[in-house]
Amino acid sequence: MGELPDKRTAFIEWYLEVIEAAQLTDKRYPVKGMNVWTPYGFRARRCLDAVLIREIEATGSEAVEFPALIPSTEFAKEAEHIQGFNAQVYWVTKGGLAELDVPLVLRPTSETAMYPIFSLWVRSHRDLPLNVYQIVNTFRYETKTTRPFLRVREIHFFEEHTCQVNEDAATARVASNLDAFAKMAAALDLPYLPVRRPEWDKFAGAFYSIALDIPVGEGRTLQIGSIHHYRENFSRPYGIQYEASDGSTHFAHQTTFGLSERLLGAVVAVHGDAKGVVFPSAIAPHQIVIVPIPAAAGTADPGAMAEGIASRLRQGGRRVHVDATDARPGAKYYFWELRGAPLRLEIGRREAEQGTVSATDRLGRKSTFPLEHVEVEVDRRLADFDRALMEQATERFRASFAYADSLAELAGSTQIRVVRWCGGEPCGRKIEEAIDGSVLGIPEGPLPLEPRAPGPCIACASIEGGAWALASRPL
Repeated sequence: MGELPDKRTAFIEWYLEVIEAAQLTDKRYPVKGMNVWTPYGFRARRCLDAVLIREIEATGSEAVEFPALIPSTEFAKEAEHIQGFNAQVYWVTKGGLAELDVPLVLRPTSETAMYPIFSLWVRSHRDLPLNVYQIVNTFRYETKTTRPFLRVREIHFFEEHTCQVNEDAATARVASNLDAFAKMAAALDLPYLPVRRPEWDKFAGAFYSIALDIPVGEGRTLQIGSIHHYRENFSRPYGIQYEASDGSTHFAHQTTFGLSERLLGAVVAVHGDAKGVVFPSAIAPHQIVIVPIPAAAGTADPGAMAEGIASRLRQGGRRVHVDATDARPGAKYYFWELRGAPLRLEIGRREAEQGTVSATDRLGRKSTFPLEHVEVEVDRRLADFDRALMEQATERFRASFAYADSLAELAGSTQIRVVRWCGGEPCGRKIEEAIDGSVLGIPEGPLPLEPRAPGPCIACASIEGGAWALASRPL
C-alpha cells in the first residue's frame, strides 16, 4: 500500500483506502451496499457487540429476536412511519412462484415487527416496564453513495425497544439509554455529542429524537446512533395498552435506542491515522500481537518464548495473536500498524536470552519490561494506551467546533459551527442554506467550547427563546 490520502482534507478517500487495506470488509459482493464481513472485521464486530450487550443488559434490558419479514398490513399502521421509510423498503411479493396475498417488508427497522406482539405481551401494569433489545440485520434501499460501515443496504443493527407506564417513565428510559451509551463510547475512546434533532429531522413517528454525533473530516459530522421518545404514537395504532392498578386502561409510552455497524466505522474515522486503523483495546480483534524474531541456531528460541507469553496472556482473557509468518519483522510491524493492533510485543534473541519483552503501542511509544511481570505490564500499557487515545481524540474533537455570529461565516466552513438559533424552522432553513448542510439541533449537554453569553438568533436577530445549536454538513 502506498501513502494514504490526507485524512482531514480528503477524509472519504482516506477512509475507503484504510478500510480496504486493513481487510475489515470486502465490498466486491455483487449487490451494491451489501458487503462481506471478513474474518478480521467480524472479530472486531463481535467485540463491539460484546460492549453494547454488556452495557444495555446492565440497565435491565433483555435480548429477543424477531423475524425479518413484516406484513405490509402491520407496516402501514403508523402513517408517519411508513411515509418516512417507504422509499427505502425492500418488498417481498412472491413465495416461490406464487404471488403473496399480503406483501412482506424486509425489515428496515423493527417497530412494526415487534409492536403487534408487544400488544399481546403487555396487558397489565405488572408487565411494565418492558425493555428488550435485539442485534439483527436490517435492510434499507439506500440510494445515496454507499460506503462500508457508514452507509450500507444491509445493516448490522442494535435496537432496544421499550414500553413504559407513562411519559415520565419513558423520559427516564431515554436518560438511561444516554447513560448506557456514555459507557459504550468510553470503552471505544470516542468523544461525541448527544443532540436533539429539530422537528423536521426527527425519526418518523417520534415525539422527539436525540442523535449521537461525532465530527469527521473538515466541517462534517456523522450520526452514530439515536434515541427516540415515542409517547403513545406507536402504542395507539398497535393497541399496546395495559390495565393500571385502579382498573383504568392506558396506552404505553415507548422508546427506542438504535446503533449499528456505523460505530465501527466511527472508530476507524476518529482514531485512524496516516498508518491505518487504530483500535481501542475494547474492540481490537487482537489486543496484543507478538512478533518473534528468528535467531541463529543454538541460541535461545524467540518463537517458543512468544508462544509461552501468548499462553499466559490468554489465560487472563486477553486477545493475543502470534505472528509466526515468514515475513520480515519490519513487514510485520507495518502490517499490524495498518490493522490497528493496540500493543505489539517483540521477542528476539536478546529478549529471549535476557528474559525481557520489548513493547510498542499503536501510538508508537516503546518500552521494555521483565518477562516475569508480563501480565501486569501488558495490562498497564493497554490501559495507558486507551487513556492516551481518548486524550488525542478529545483534543481533536474540541478543535472541530467554532462559534459563528453571522450567516456569512457559515459558507465553506471547515468546522462544525455553534450558532444562536431561535428554534423556528424558517430560520433553521436559512442556516442550512448558508452552511450547505443541516441544523443538527440543540445539544443535550455542555458545548465543547468556552461558554459564551447568549445572543440573538443568527438568522432573524430575535432574542426570544433562543438556544445554542449545531450546524454542519452531515456525511
